[in-house]
Amino acid sequence: MDSIGIARFIVDLIVDQKGEDIVLLDIQGVSILADYFVLASTSSERQAKAILEDIRTKAKHEHDIRPLHIEGDPANGWVLLDYVDVVVHLFS
Repeated sequence: MDSIGIARFIVDLIVDQKGEDIVLLDIQGVSILADYFVLASTSSERQAKAILEDIRTKAKHEHDIRPLHIEGDPANGWVLLDYVDVVVHLFS
């Protein structure tokens, strides 16, 4: 799966979990860090944990992709999942 496919897959998962303010940014021409940023807000720590687990589980099982790195914690209001070409930021 290419990077835009991964990004759209993740956006769909966040939508399914009722994430808010979802933005898919194409940063290919601006940054060498990634091709896309997915930004989303959650209304609670519990929702952030559910979205985080849904992304990790379904990406692994459906597309055999795993995050290179995870930073932050839903309890602190921010989580980053680094899928190399796609970086996901969840804010609460």
